[in-house]
Amino acid sequence: MTADGLAEARLIEVYKLAGQGRTREALQRTEALLRDYPHFQLAQLVHGDMLTARNRPTRGPDELASVSPDAAQTLTELRQESLLRLKALRERPPAGHVPSQFVQLSVRNKHAMAIDTSRARLYLFENGPEGLKLLADYYISVGKQGVGKSLEGDMRTPLGVYFVTSQVDPKKLKDFYGAGALPINYPNPYDTRHGKTGGGIWLHGTPPGQFARAPRASDGCVVLANPDLQRIMRTVQSRTTPVVIAQSLNWVAPSQLMAPEVKVFADTLSAWREAKSKGDVQRLQSFYNSDMFQDGKGNVEGPPSVGADFSTGLGREFEFKDLSYLRWTDSSDTMVVTFGEVARGSRTGPVKRQYWVRAGRQWKIFFEGVIG
Repeated sequence: MTADGLAEARLIEVYKLAGQGRTREALQRTEALLRDYPHFQLAQLVHGDMLTARNRPTRGPDELASVSPDAAQTLTELRQESLLRLKALRERPPAGHVPSQFVQLSVRNKHAMAIDTSRARLYLFENGPEGLKLLADYYISVGKQGVGKSLEGDMRTPLGVYFVTSQVDPKKLKDFYGAGALPINYPNPYDTRHGKTGGGIWLHGTPPGQFARAPRASDGCVVLANPDLQRIMRTVQSRTTPVVIAQSLNWVAPSQLMAPEVKVFADTLSAWREAKSKGDVQRLQSFYNSDMFQDGKGNVEGPPSVGADFSTGLGREFEFKDLSYLRWTDSSDTMVVTFGEVARGSRTGPVKRQYWVRAGRQWKIFFEGVIG
């Protein structure tokens, strides 16, 4: 009885029954839900509200004055959680649509996750021959001070394009983290470029005595109910699973992913590959941000964040393998590109990741590194 998403689905059914005036049946369902999930505080509140409503109207905000400040805060947070769960039920993503950040995923990206912090929701996708398919979605909690992390200790959850870096066994963690943890690569090169600090951002579970956290309750991590986290940990892969964390997600039809500026980027990426394959140093350097060249010579020693990679393989024909790119747009337009650089006649090659930024119609690399 601890399958992912099941507790929420059962609670939503209680809401529906109560809305239809089937109070007795709703109460029975809630009691059964609490037997299976005794620490589900929101279900406890709903159960109490229905019992109270038998004799008088459900508790309103004015009634919070009669309880302690801590209890009033808990009640407020639980009602916020309830509203967010119901909002996610009513405002489903359009069928067949995907978040606009997932421009192109390779076969190596077997799964992907996207988080809409305004809805306190994580969406889990499977990537197959037909593209992304939504597998499930889950309620989540974010930082106590909301989102938009910029400084260490600011208790905010970062916004951006990230990747799962590893899985942490719950046996190696304090009970506070619940069923385990999935660290992500905050701060990524985009964050570092913008002076953001901090670290240790995880997707993790809840303590044994707590089913879910309030919508804003963490120090910056993304927190899920333990059954939901367990499903995700069984499903996703480290290093290849992208995690988009957005204020709100823009859902588009797959045909809309290749916007005109994205097509310009795809052509630019191909031109970069051609320049490197031909060993055209001058042209190759034109694809990199000028602030990456600290020696001022603009030679094949290359940008400091690229190092020897700039000249490695120069003049050797190569192809992209498992090319993927994800788009992040805020104050600037960024592409996060991952690919295998496979020389002609070879089967494998280094796996690289690049970060490109758009200035007008031009795209420039501001970070490049080998990740595998």
